[in-house]
Amino acid sequence: MTELLSNFIAGRWQQGSGAGTALFDPVLGTELVRVDATGLDLAAGFDFAREQGGAALRALTYRQRAAMLSAALKVLQANRDAYYEIATANSGTVKNDSAVDIDGGLFTLGTYAKLGDALGDQRCMLDGDAARLGKDPLFQSQHVLTPTRGVALFINAFNFPSWGLWEKAAPALLSGVPVIVKPATATAWLTQRMVKDVVDAGIFPAGALSVICGSSAGLMDQLQPFDVVSFTGSAETAAVIRSHPAVVQRSVRVNIEADSVNSALLLPGDVPGSAAFDLFVKEVVREMTVKSGQKCTAIRRVFVPEALYAPAAEAISARLGKTTVGNPRNESVRMGALVNRAQLNAVREGLALLRTQAEVLHDGAAHALVDADPALACCVGPTLLGAHDADAAHLVHDTEVFGPVATLLPYRDMAHALALVRRGQGSLVTSIYGSDPAALAAAALELADSHGRVHVISPDVGALHTGHGNVMPQSLHGGPGRAGGGEELGGARALNFYHRRSAVQASTAVLAALQAPAA
Repeated sequence: MTELLSNFIAGRWQQGSGAGTALFDPVLGTELVRVDATGLDLAAGFDFAREQGGAALRALTYRQRAAMLSAALKVLQANRDAYYEIATANSGTVKNDSAVDIDGGLFTLGTYAKLGDALGDQRCMLDGDAARLGKDPLFQSQHVLTPTRGVALFINAFNFPSWGLWEKAAPALLSGVPVIVKPATATAWLTQRMVKDVVDAGIFPAGALSVICGSSAGLMDQLQPFDVVSFTGSAETAAVIRSHPAVVQRSVRVNIEADSVNSALLLPGDVPGSAAFDLFVKEVVREMTVKSGQKCTAIRRVFVPEALYAPAAEAISARLGKTTVGNPRNESVRMGALVNRAQLNAVREGLALLRTQAEVLHDGAAHALVDADPALACCVGPTLLGAHDADAAHLVHDTEVFGPVATLLPYRDMAHALALVRRGQGSLVTSIYGSDPAALAAAALELADSHGRVHVISPDVGALHTGHGNVMPQSLHGGPGRAGGGEELGGARALNFYHRRSAVQASTAVLAALQAPAA
């Protein structure tokens, strides 16, 4: 029997009472560890986090909590090699792809540590300037942001067990709100190990950071009016969360990141061989293959002028053909596995569905696996599809295949291109490629309302841009419509979700004392 990972709740490590769910190596097929949350006293755990963890965190200033984030970062950096080993075994990712998750999470944690230090020795934040309520300026109104007196429940996705943890936990803990994280079962090992290393280091107050591995059953039932919940995953599960009595009846604040059919758009005028065209092709291929396309921000739809359909198909296919697929332990492999057999089946089914309305421009089946048994490994080669009639191919605009799959689509003119991009019904990110600053700016503003982030790539930033799919802590992450309507990160904006806004109406002397340095 493999090791059964413990849960950390109510200030102590506890194992579930069941046999547990096995986690597997998606390349070798071997069982790694088991997770289980059966029999845990969830009510007691949530109460402990609220009463013990919350009170202790709120007693500290932003700068003091930021120092804890910095200390946690040092612990995680010291154990970085172990995290890479877990990612290789449990997620099947090559080293560069593991870095997106692991180092991305650490970078985000460090960013919020620095941000919190800049907030200083305060326990609340002012929201705007004071406003006089009458002719006499002595009595005014000042909006303030104070930490919510509840717990933050995170229900995370399988594709980013490190970054998904810290991009949520960093702003929550900095805000003074205790965290209970429920990682996706398939890749819970890395999240659990990171939490264990930080907990064992004794950095945060008891109850500030908890992890529950295994089933999410009963977690939402524990939420009270001042708690918050943040979810990353499918639109179907998001709908269940939104309809839960905790949200509908107790007004629990909820943040959702759901499905997203993201796009890349090449503007007219940049022909094959131009710098913008080459940047476009390179980024499409990178987004199709990084983490085997298992990113919520990955490019799914690729838009080009009608005259460039064939040249773009040829250029993208040529680069995809150089991608080696297989065992991430092999130095020659550039793309590893999907996370498990269920995801492999889902990608195959989604690909078959899209192929009813699209042609195959580059067949992933042509990629022979390197150092991996096709009967065991959850590997699939990158596939580029194409549809000459972008308007009629409605499945392409509605279906997110969560793997190394994208579809090339031609447009007639800019009005047609913008309309096609919007058929994604709200996405996390779109990227626009071209060399005309005015045209790029106009397109960016036209698409901003239906996207959480607009990534504009012109030749002058070809070597500087952070990448279509890379979520930087300084920028907003989220998206309207089908993407969930949520907002995360965005620098200090992330703290808003964990604070309550209130208006304090008082004399100018009282208002001046609101942010007096903590004793």
